Amino acid sequence: MASSSSSGPDSPPPPPPDRAALREAALAHLARFGTTRHGLEQVLARRVSRWERAALKAGAEADEVSAAVAALKPVIQAVAADMVQLGAVNDEAFARARAKKLVRSGRSGKAVQAHLAARGVEADVRNVALQDVVEGFSPQETELSAALVLARKRRLGPFAGRPSLRASSYEEEEGQDERQKAMAERQRALGVLARSGYGRDVAERVLDMEPEEAGRWMERLRSES
Repeated sequence: MASSSSSGPDSPPPPPPDRAALREAALAHLARFGTTRHGLEQVLARRVSRWERAALKAGAEADEVSAAVAALKPVIQAVAADMVQLGAVNDEAFARARAKKLVRSGRSGKAVQAHLAARGVEADVRNVALQDVVEGFSPQETELSAALVLARKRRLGPFAGRPSLRASSYEEEEGQDERQKAMAERQRALGVLARSGYGRDVAERVLDMEPEEAGRWMERLRSES
């Protein structure tokens, strides 16, 4: 049987996907990827868009195609609801797992919130996921730990191998030029953390932290993972 991609001017327009076809597409996607209900709806909407392009290319009437696409929107929602009912889609579980992964990669609470919001996770679900992201950690401790992970990746603060980013180092430098250089370096490091979504208080605490304390935080994060 010829596929829709082989449709030409003399080929009849392919039929629109029905509920069974969309359900099959949903199951195939979920077998490979975790997603949210919103994310699954987007996947199915792209499946319908591919049919739409193929049908128009095959010469189908634009009005008829538009009507079919509109009629499929509630079908997409129903299929996604079916997957939720089956337990194949769980926004809460997705948010918890993704938040854990992102925090341990050095993403700030703001960055995690934005990531989950873009995937259609509701605000209350996002908030719960961030509160429970590391067992035994308060939200403030989680934020500090994530900032330390980023600092380790970027070799900042206690992971820089030198004390020049700590505020106390300014007085230790001899000469105005060296002090200004140290201050400029600290400002660049603060900028890295700020652009990643970390507040000034967290960023300064990270940069002023001694390597031994930072190591204890990293060990605690690993033990609670």
